[in-house]
Formats: sequence, structure tokens, C-alpha cells
Amino acid sequence: MQIQVVKSKIHRVTVTGADLNYIGSITIDEALMEASNIIEGEKVQIVNINNGERLETYAIKGPRNTGEITLNGPAARKVHRGDIVIIISYGIMDFEEAKKFKPTLVFPNEKDNSLT
Repeated sequence: MQIQVVKSKIHRVTVTGADLNYIGSITIDEALMEASNIIEGEKVQIVNINNGERLETYAIKGPRNTGEITLNGPAARKVHRGDIVIIISYGIMDFEEAKKFKPTLVFPNEKDNSLT
């Protein structure tokens, strides 16, 4: 049996932008993507702490060390600049493997989304 488990999480980052006219996705600072083990094009869930919204989209790489977290396309209607969000990705694995698996969790600075 296979189950879905948390693979990666960027916990409590601040939204820096919302671009309704972009095709879709979430732009994430490349350093945050690397630290959290999220790759470009990977499906992610966004949980908005401020309003309770949950949505799914895919990750695209933003400029490194800028702290950029921008929701694009229709997802831009679900956030406001300054909102705090959690970004989660999931993996599918065998039940026994999942018992031993440890996700990659990142806790950036909420003020500037930096890793320090």
C-alpha cells in the first residue's frame, strides 16, 4: 500500500506579491526551494494563515536570496501582499518506507523570508 506524506514544507513565509495577469503558479526564492527540497514544476499546496484559504499550484524558481513569494494567476485572488503562508509538497511512498521518512522542513525569517 502506498500513502501520501509531507515531503517538504516552507513554514510561515510572507507573501511579497500577487500577480493576477501571470499564467499561474507560485514564484519561490530559489534559495528557499533548494533548502526545502522543492523543485521547479512540483505541485505544492499553499495554506494562507491570514484567511484560511488552501490552494494547489506548482512552483517556479524566483531570483535567489530575494525572499520572493509571489502567487500568480487565479491564485493571486486568494492572497494579499504581507499574508503569511505555509508551502507544502507531498510524496507518495510505500507505507513502511513512510514510517521512517523524514520531511525537509524550513523555517525562514518571516520579516524578509531569509534562511538566517
